[in-house]
Amino acid sequence: MKEYVLLFRMDILNKAAQPTKEQMNIYMQQWTQWVNSIASKMQLADGGNHFSREGRVIKPNGKVINTPYTAENNSVAGYIIILAKDIDEATSIAQQCPILQGENTSVEIRETAMPGN
Repeated sequence: MKEYVLLFRMDILNKAAQPTKEQMNIYMQQWTQWVNSIASKMQLADGGNHFSREGRVIKPNGKVINTPYTAENNSVAGYIIILAKDIDEATSIAQQCPILQGENTSVEIRETAMPGN
């Protein structure tokens, strides 16, 4: 089995894009069920973490940007690491992620590798 990082992207800066408390309760139940299903198959290598909305980006010239990196109004909101036989199986697992029910969300799949590979 190979390790794959699932990076969860969503609009973390726009307050209007954030779920209500009720929606968040539903989403967290769905999230827990999804992660538990991965763990029950012994495919959860690392439960990962969620990231705060605060962050900074440091550029090579020393410039500091006082917000997380965003692309198309999306930023990384969290991650988990799974075990899968190949990227197709990792994709199948990622496609079940409840975050994909939201607008302007995505899951990026990256295989872990040794430096230089």
